[in-house]
Amino acid sequence: MRPFPGPVSGPAAGRSSPGPELDSGTPVGWDGRVPTDIPTDTDTETATGSGQGAAGDGVDDAPTALFEEHRAMLLGVAYRMLGRVADAEDVVQEAWLRWTSGDRSDVREPRAFLVRVTTRLALDRLRQARARRESYVGPWLPEPVFTDFGPAVPDTAERALLVDSVSLAVLVVLESLSPLERAVFVLREAFGFPYAEIAAVLDRGEPAVRQLAGRARRHVDEGRPRYDVDPAQRRELTERFLAAAAGGDLGELLALLAPDVRLVGDSGGKAKAPLRIIESADKVGRFLAAVAPPVRTTHVHRFAEINGAPAVVTLVDGRPDSVLQLEVLDGRVHRVYLLRNPDKLRGLTGL
Repeated sequence: MRPFPGPVSGPAAGRSSPGPELDSGTPVGWDGRVPTDIPTDTDTETATGSGQGAAGDGVDDAPTALFEEHRAMLLGVAYRMLGRVADAEDVVQEAWLRWTSGDRSDVREPRAFLVRVTTRLALDRLRQARARRESYVGPWLPEPVFTDFGPAVPDTAERALLVDSVSLAVLVVLESLSPLERAVFVLREAFGFPYAEIAAVLDRGEPAVRQLAGRARRHVDEGRPRYDVDPAQRRELTERFLAAAAGGDLGELLALLAPDVRLVGDSGGKAKAPLRIIESADKVGRFLAAVAPPVRTTHVHRFAEINGAPAVVTLVDGRPDSVLQLEVLDGRVHRVYLLRNPDKLRGLTGL
């Protein structure tokens, strides 16, 4: 068991019901924000090894408490860098080991130190992961995570930034960036780090970091689809879409799908899903109508906020079997994400 678990935590509220009926859940996610309470020199001295446990037994609890304070941010950085919860957890675990076992006497800003270590570890793992993804069976999508920020992020602008940076569409586009461009984009656009601090993290000059940021931003802006962000509309269309697909209603599906719709399925070759991206309303509609499973009492469809947007998680015998999410523009479905790789669904517990 990892001492610092991943961003998915807590159960989802709501009742379970069989068949195509949808239930609302309120899964607990993580905020991933940069803390605003930067430690003072006094705090740093205590956190880097000068204090003792509350019971006076010589056990230093301050480093653990400080790491826990920044854990959500570190997980947020690592997940956006890697697109997999398990990899992000492993990176943060390694950062924890380096933090607790190394010499912290010269660490004046623990947050900056932890972000630097986490980012560099994520860069190393990202380079390794890219080699593995070349042999991945079918299209690759990020591992889905609960992102119900709740009252932890009350500011609308900040919430919109966090949601956008963790969306499936943006994470897919980030795969086209170089590892350094991705690191700069995540630290700058998602978490608002100053260029000077990013330069220190990556051991690069500030002008070079600004160039990387500019290239990354242009690539993301060019590759990111433009969709409506109204969650109520997306949920309403998702309900209609699911009912039409479950009933094999091709006419209703074609009415909901944009002419240039794309269906991206991710199974890793371990479940039934298309091994190529399907394009056009006719092909996507006919595929969905043809593969619609019969209504069974063992199938439960639950709504949840996944990667910043409404999604439907289908449970079979109580275990996650698939995640369906739609990207909507002007009242039509322009992209369908279907995740069925069981390795990527294990973290969606508590529904």
